Amino acid sequence: VDFDLILEKVKDLNVLAGEGISQIEHTPGGARLRQPEPLPLTLYQNGIVMFNGPFRPYEDPSTQQCLQDIMDGYFPSELQTRYPDGV
Repeated sequence: VDFDLILEKVKDLNVLAGEGISQIEHTPGGARLRQPEPLPLTLYQNGIVMFNGPFRPYEDPSTQQCLQDIMDGYFPSELQTRYPDGV
């Protein structure tokens, strides 16, 4: 696993997702600025943990697909139903 490449691609995806840019959230009395919720991803020598979910070894096909999506510069396809507009 090329950790440097994964980290570089995650940074690129964060920029595309608007990292550091506040969004306007309308409230009953007006509006406020809101930062997008982060999606925690922890990389280990032998696998990953996304959110606070279970440990996923690199040998798991779904983990390989997730990391391949990231390395290809795409939002992980497994998250599309949870975040249809991206993160």
